[in-house]
Amino acid sequence: MIVAAPASGSGKTTVATGLMAALRARGLNVSPHKVGPDYIDPGYHALAAGRPGRNLDPWLTGEERVAPLFLHGAAGCDVAVVEGVMGLFDGRADTGFASTAHVAELLAAPVVLVVDAARQSRSVAALVHGFATFEPGVRIGGVILNRIGSDRHEELCRSALEATGVPVLGAIRRDDAVVTPSRHLGLIPAAERGPEAVRAVERLGELVGRSCDLDALLRLAGTAPPLPGPVWDPSDQVEPVDGGPVPVVAVAGGAAFTFSYTEHVELLGAAGAEVAVFDPLRDEALPDGTGALVLGGGFPEMHAAELAANAPLLAEVASFRGPIAAECAGLLYLCEELDGRKMCGRVPGRAAMTTRLTLGYREAVAVAESPLTRPGERFHGHEFHRTALSSDETPLFRWRDGADGYGDDRITASYLHLHWAGYPELAQRLVSSSRSPSALR
Repeated sequence: MIVAAPASGSGKTTVATGLMAALRARGLNVSPHKVGPDYIDPGYHALAAGRPGRNLDPWLTGEERVAPLFLHGAAGCDVAVVEGVMGLFDGRADTGFASTAHVAELLAAPVVLVVDAARQSRSVAALVHGFATFEPGVRIGGVILNRIGSDRHEELCRSALEATGVPVLGAIRRDDAVVTPSRHLGLIPAAERGPEAVRAVERLGELVGRSCDLDALLRLAGTAPPLPGPVWDPSDQVEPVDGGPVPVVAVAGGAAFTFSYTEHVELLGAAGAEVAVFDPLRDEALPDGTGALVLGGGFPEMHAAELAANAPLLAEVASFRGPIAAECAGLLYLCEELDGRKMCGRVPGRAAMTTRLTLGYREAVAVAESPLTRPGERFHGHEFHRTALSSDETPLFRWRDGADGYGDDRITASYLHLHWAGYPELAQRLVSSSRSPSALR
């Protein structure tokens, strides 16, 4: 089932995460998914479901891969819960492409609409009626009322909704104890909150479990028809590197590097690599035998002092001769300075926090050759940051109204986030070049 809402801030993450936790507490195997490119919500989903949260994004991977990727992630599970993005029909620019509704249609899945009922009663019915009839291909199977203030408020909302024919599957009271803290890019990632995040997810599960009709929600999920396949398989996307020792690809993790897609590691493994996770905040050396680095996204700006203090690792990355794939946080870690603190110095330029949020999908063309890119190749990606890098170097990517990144024979670094399931050759190239750092192909 798809957990959607009329707008951001309605309570999708609260309900989706709590529903995953409540269903898991029943003994069910729950498959967690998130529409769109967001990295933070899947971290909470993973805590709730006990398995990796996976993204479904038609822009990043191509709409033809959405159902196969869903089937790959949901294999062996009893129920799948998919949290939407923004409002139900909000997609790329002024179209519905890559919207929650788009993904619901690709999966033929029923939608549970989470409605913030605060400061309204009968008007809830008009809102739900509009959403239920706006696009005939999207099936609203039920409503969960959020931020209900009293028994009388709930009664008024339920009574009004009877005329719509859309059943009420839950009513959640206002509860400040379950608010998840946020900052400049949204919720604070679960990996940074540790045991506190675990307790928060448990509270969400208890809240949804006592406020929603789980049996009715399971019946609704059961109305989704079987998907015909095929199932996405990383071993079908890449060829394992033959001959010689198994290459080690070191992937940055820990509190400063929390943004990653599970399929990246799966593709690296299918291409013949041994993936070793390291924490740039804590580890003073790269994993033994490292032949390539993956420095993904996250919040290095929140940990700049600790990253700068880890001088042994900075020095090792600065002198590392293998290929490096870096996105956003990785780009900042590789530059000369971040908010005045010394970083690795592999990417020319200095970075700093800004007041401006840079956010959106990009259709980019590579203009430089690097371990992962060839000039002229086109990519669908997204940006999500409040930092800026000042550099006079030729960028790695260009798009309609911007340019970004840095590339040379050993480094692919950019603010642009890519989903490698849409471009499996990136994993193939990284593993292949880890064997011979001077070889780009």
